[in-house]
Amino acid sequence: MMRSWPVIAAMFLALGGLSAVAGYEMAPPRAAQWHEIAWPFPRDGWPAGRAFRCGAAECGIDVEVYLRPKLGFCNCDGGVADDDEVDRVSDVDMITPRFAPLKAGDVIDVAGMPGRIRAYEVEMRGGMRTAIGIAVSHRCDLMAVAAQGRGEAAKVQPMVLTFLGSRVIERWMRSALNDR
Repeated sequence: MMRSWPVIAAMFLALGGLSAVAGYEMAPPRAAQWHEIAWPFPRDGWPAGRAFRCGAAECGIDVEVYLRPKLGFCNCDGGVADDDEVDRVSDVDMITPRFAPLKAGDVIDVAGMPGRIRAYEVEMRGGMRTAIGIAVSHRCDLMAVAAQGRGEAAKVQPMVLTFLGSRVIERWMRSALNDR
């Protein structure tokens, strides 16, 4: 019996190691780690907003999101009407003036606010990137969101929407539009 003890101990260690590897492999992916960064754009007629970045190490691709309220800027009755309005107000032009829509936009709801989302291809130093423009409204106010990423729109857009759907960002957006 004493001679079999090391064999039994080795078997338990091996099973424990295999269980740890299996647990790691089956664990859900780590939540994206977004970090607030300085507002990267020059001043214009609107106050600076908030900017966030998630790097390739955390998100699989580099993505930046820029959002800011534009108070009193939206059609009080109809909200964000069409893709032309998203092109004009979502701040994608602040990333670069050289942007082209990939396709027609879609109706969206962000933080309980209706609006539209549209994907673009943007020309940047270093090559082409994907940009996402979002405009949602609450009463007569608008939340403009622009994002850029080094990846296809099919990867960048869901990451941006997941970020905007986080409790902290939803709360900030609603507060920024309701506190006037």
